[in-house]
Amino acid sequence: MSEEEKQITMEEVAKHNAQDDCWLVIGNDKTGGAKVYDVTGYLDDHPGGAEVLLDVGGQDADEFFEDIGHSKDARDELKKLLVGTLYLDPAELKRREEAAKLAAEKANSGGSNAIVMLVALVAVGYGYYKMAM
Repeated sequence: MSEEEKQITMEEVAKHNAQDDCWLVIGNDKTGGAKVYDVTGYLDDHPGGAEVLLDVGGQDADEFFEDIGHSKDARDELKKLLVGTLYLDPAELKRREEAAKLAAEKANSGGSNAIVMLVALVAVGYGYYKMAM
C-alpha cells in the first residue's frame, strides 16, 4: 500500500450512497484487497447506467463487479477513481468470516437439497401413478 493511500472504514463508505456522493468497495484477497472508489463522477458514463452503481452505493460491490466480468479497460478506469483501502477492523473481519462460512455451508448443502427434491418428485409421481391405476 502506498503512503498516500488512506484507510477507510465500512462505516465511512456507507455514508457515501447517493447520486451526488457515491462510493463503492471493490476487491478481495485474490485481487489485491478491498479498495474504496468514488464513482460519483462516473455515474453518467457507466455503460450499465447510473442505477446499477447507485444500487450498491456505500456498500461492498465486489461480488457484483466480479460476477459481471468487467474488461481490463473497466478495471483501468476504476483505478482512476481510487480513494483508499478498506480498513477491516476486527468487527468487519468477523462479519466477513461469518458471511464466507455461511456461503460455504450453503454451497455444500446444495447437493442434499437436490436429493430431497428428487425424492419428493419421485414420491409424487409414484402416488399419481397409483391413483391412476
